[in-house]
Amino acid sequence: MARLARVFFPVTALGPGRRLGVWFQGCPIACAGCMSRDTWPAGGGIEVPDAWFAGAWAAALARGATGLTVSGGEPTEQPQALLALLRAVRSTPAPAGADQADVLVYTGRERHEFAALVPSGPGLVDALITGPYRAAEPTTLIWRGSANQRLHLLSDLGRERYAGFLAHRPERPPMQVVVGDDDVSYVGVPRTGALPLMERSLRSSGIHLGRSSWRP
Repeated sequence: MARLARVFFPVTALGPGRRLGVWFQGCPIACAGCMSRDTWPAGGGIEVPDAWFAGAWAAALARGATGLTVSGGEPTEQPQALLALLRAVRSTPAPAGADQADVLVYTGRERHEFAALVPSGPGLVDALITGPYRAAEPTTLIWRGSANQRLHLLSDLGRERYAGFLAHRPERPPMQVVVGDDDVSYVGVPRTGALPLMERSLRSSGIHLGRSSWRP
């Protein structure tokens, strides 16, 4: 079984193209300033069987997915579920005429820690972003929240798709707004100070947020 915080499609702010985004639930790293504190409790989110991943990925491919982005929470806290997801992706052929989909994984661990916790993982991943978020080390590098975080290219496909992004610093970070029935989610990696600025801007327009995932 896997415990997930959320699943979105299409994700366009965390990796190139149109992606299936899977956020795992549970994170003991608990970085100060994290925008996703709701993913910290190990018992939160929803539980799905490992077999669910194959159907979810097939459905995303049918809708034009070009990649998978895995985040959290901390995916290495559920190594068997993470492997089930990665193996489902690797075992599902792309639709006729479609390019091979790539896999990007975020972890708050370092690369050697990821390899130790998920021994088969590196061979199933094309690009890996490692390191905890450190609010005191801001960066403008795409898809990274702080300067200590590293983008590792682990396969030929990863090098083909991501080499041009290793040092890329967009004028504005890619962000998405996903509106649900009773909540609003922001997908992407905002720059330092962006979330409080957004809250102030909303208040000035008469819109007051309820509980925010980035506040204790």
